[in-house]
Amino acid sequence: MSPRLKGFEVRLAESDREIDAAQALRYQVFYEEMSARPSREMARRRRDFDDFDAICDHLIVIDKERSNGVPCVVGTYRLLRRSVATRHGGFYSAQEYDLAPLLTLPGESVELGRSCVAADYRTRGVMQVLWGGLAQYIDTHGIEVMFGCASFPGTEPEDRAEGLSYLYDRHLAPAPMRPRALDHHYVNMRRSDIAARDERDLLQLLPPLIKGYLRVGGYVGDGAVIDHQFDTTDVCIIVQTERVTEKYLRHYRASGKS
Repeated sequence: MSPRLKGFEVRLAESDREIDAAQALRYQVFYEEMSARPSREMARRRRDFDDFDAICDHLIVIDKERSNGVPCVVGTYRLLRRSVATRHGGFYSAQEYDLAPLLTLPGESVELGRSCVAADYRTRGVMQVLWGGLAQYIDTHGIEVMFGCASFPGTEPEDRAEGLSYLYDRHLAPAPMRPRALDHHYVNMRRSDIAARDERDLLQLLPPLIKGYLRVGGYVGDGAVIDHQFDTTDVCIIVQTERVTEKYLRHYRASGKS
């Protein structure tokens, strides 16, 4: 993959060592910086991992200037294509959402997950480089739909009432492609009257990654889910790649910058 930011490279992980470095970054961000709860084995190894890692593609950003025999991975995305998931037991997000509406859509789709950037790199364009790599991945594999869980911090939906209500009221996916949280996980997203609220103010209530998906035409599924392991409130994001403006794709393909 070609997008570049000076001193950085974005591509798919090519070895167990590079996947291990991505898992180490995930542990650092989710379990040490944030408040996810590791299993005993995760804590011992200081890695975030599960059975899905073995079947996923791992998009990574490498700081080449700090890599000396060991890859310095400073950003990552975990990608699982439908053509792979159907051969290996399904998608990670099927643990929280009924994905049947998405699975009836024609063409290839990809589940996005475990997105994170090292704390020291969040103002240095690394997330944009990741999105540049993702744009090329979409082209390479003919991806028509991207989806996955994105999160608000914390497990109290009332603390995110306006943000959840805004997503439901103004960005709900069309019914034919709308995943719904499984009944035993379902949390109503319509929690606050936001009719009189300014759009710009409401956008400021959203985490940066969710705002990024909305900028490229993203929708949300019906229902939030509380993830106690990761100490988050999850929503299901859906993006039809044809809705991603040509401006974004052209820009990311050219340079990996925003």
